[in-house]
Amino acid sequence: MIERRNVFDGVAIGEDMLSMEHITKIYDNGFVANKDVNFSVRKGEIHGLVGENGAGKTTLMKVLFGQEIPEEGRILIAGQPSKVQSPLDALAYGIGMVHQHFMLVNSLTVAENMVLGDEPVKGMLFDRARARQMTAEVAKQYELDVDPDALVSDLSVGYKQRVEILKMLLRGAKLLLLDEPTAVLTPQETKELFVQLKKLREKGFSIVFISHKLGEIKEICDRITVLRLGRYEGTVDVKDVSEADISRMMVGRDVFLDIKKEKAQPKETVLQVRGLNFYNKLGIHTLKDVSFDLRKGEILGVAGVEGNGQSELSDMLAGLLTIQSGEVNICGESIRGKKIREIRELGVSLVHEDRMTYGVSRTQSIKENIVSDRYYKKDYSSHGVLGLKKILSDTQALIKEYLIKCDSPESEVRTLSGGNMQKVVAAREFSASPKLLLASHPTRGIDVGAAEMIRKKIVALRDEGTATLLFSADLTELLSVSDSIFVMCEGRIVAYFPDASAVDEQVLGEYMLGLKTMSEEEMGGVLHG
Repeated sequence: MIERRNVFDGVAIGEDMLSMEHITKIYDNGFVANKDVNFSVRKGEIHGLVGENGAGKTTLMKVLFGQEIPEEGRILIAGQPSKVQSPLDALAYGIGMVHQHFMLVNSLTVAENMVLGDEPVKGMLFDRARARQMTAEVAKQYELDVDPDALVSDLSVGYKQRVEILKMLLRGAKLLLLDEPTAVLTPQETKELFVQLKKLREKGFSIVFISHKLGEIKEICDRITVLRLGRYEGTVDVKDVSEADISRMMVGRDVFLDIKKEKAQPKETVLQVRGLNFYNKLGIHTLKDVSFDLRKGEILGVAGVEGNGQSELSDMLAGLLTIQSGEVNICGESIRGKKIREIRELGVSLVHEDRMTYGVSRTQSIKENIVSDRYYKKDYSSHGVLGLKKILSDTQALIKEYLIKCDSPESEVRTLSGGNMQKVVAAREFSASPKLLLASHPTRGIDVGAAEMIRKKIVALRDEGTATLLFSADLTELLSVSDSIFVMCEGRIVAYFPDASAVDEQVLGEYMLGLKTMSEEEMGGVLHG
C-alpha cells in the first residue's frame, strides 16, 4: 500500500505547494536536458508547461515524478526540501502523473484498473467488491462518473482518460501532471475534460498541463512556464500574453500558426479505394466497405476518434496489413499481394503514427535511418558498394533543412527527443518525392515551430503534385492543411466535406462521435472516378 503523507493539506490556496530550484539533469551521453531550471506550482492553479521538443519538459516532469534523479538542484514540497527518487515517493507526497499514452489494461474492468498495484484483499484473495466500492466512491466524490464493471477496451478515449485521472485521485494525488491530455480527444471530449479540471482546481487541486496546443493553454491555464533549449525562459500569467507571444518565447522567433496555401488544383486520381473491409485478430469488423478517391495535388484529411478504423486503413494502404476484401489501386496498379517495398516503389511514403515501431530504428544512426528506404538505389549504391560521401552529404543537408537538433549524422536516433525523431521520419519520407503520402499524426507531440515546418512541407509537396492522405487527431491541423475531409466512425466513412474551409471543429466532432451521419448521396463526392 502507498504511504500517503498529506503534506499539501497545510498549504493555503495561492501559495507555492511545490518548487523545483536550479534543476540540472545531464544524461550519460553528455546531453544536458535541464540546465538550472526553476519551476513552481501554486495550490489551486492550472499551470501550463510549454517548450519546443527537446526543451526539457518531459525530463523536468520525470524528475518531479521520481523517474529521473537530477545532478543538481532540489525539490521543495510544502516549503520543505524533499527527496523524490521514485514514482512511489511522488505518489506518497501526493504527486500523480497521467501519461499521454494511457497505462491501462484493456482486458480488465475499470475497477480492476483503478486499484492495480494497490489492490484491496480479503484474506488471501483480491477483494473485487471493495475495488468496485472504492471506484464508485472516488467517482462520486469528484463528479467523474464511470462504470466500475465496464471493460476498459469498451471505453471511449475520453473515458479512459477519466479513469487515469481517477486512478491518481484514488491514490491521494493533490498535484496532477497531465502530459498532452487532449492529443487524442474530440472538441467535445476536450471541453468536458476542461470542465472536470476546473472543478478540481476549485477543490484546491493543482494541475501541470503540458501541451503544444497554445489555444488550449490560453483557455485552461492560469500561468505558464516556458522552457527553451533545456533552460528556464520565464513564467507569465496567461492573461498577459497572446498565443504569438508564447510561441515566440518557445522558439525565439515569430511562428505563423495559420498555414497559407493556394486553392488546390487536383488532377488525375492517384489512390482509388473500393469496398475495403477488415476484421482484426479478435474478429472485430474495424473497416466497413470503405471507398474513396484521392487525386494528384490534393490533401485529403481523415478525421475520427482514435480506434475507428483509421489505423487499419493507413496500414493496409502501406502494405502493413493484408487486404482481406476490396481493392486498392495506386497510380492505376493494384497493390493486392504486393510487398511493402513494391508498394513504396510505386511512389508511396509513410509517416506512421507509431514512429518508434515503424518510423525509426532507435539504435541506428540518423544517417542510416535517413537512407533506409533508398540505400540500394543507384544514386547510393554501385555494384553493392555504398556511396558513403553521397549518403553523408544528403543526410547533412536534410538535417539542416528539417532543423534536426543532433550532435552529428552519426548520432543514434535514441539520443534525440521525440520531436526530433519525428523530423528524421519526415525528412526521409518527404524527400523521397512521393506520388502518394500517407501521413498519420505527423505533428503529434511536437512543438509549434516543428509543426509549422512539417505542415508547410506537406503543402509544398501538394503543390508539386503529391497526393496526401492526412490522418490527424488535431482538428485545427486537419482544417488548416487539408483541402477536403472525410470523417470515420465505427469503421465507416460517415461524412465528406469537399471544402475543408467550409466546416468547423464542432461539426466534425458531431460526426466523429456518431451524433450525425451523412447519406451516401450527400457524400458522393468522395468518389471522383
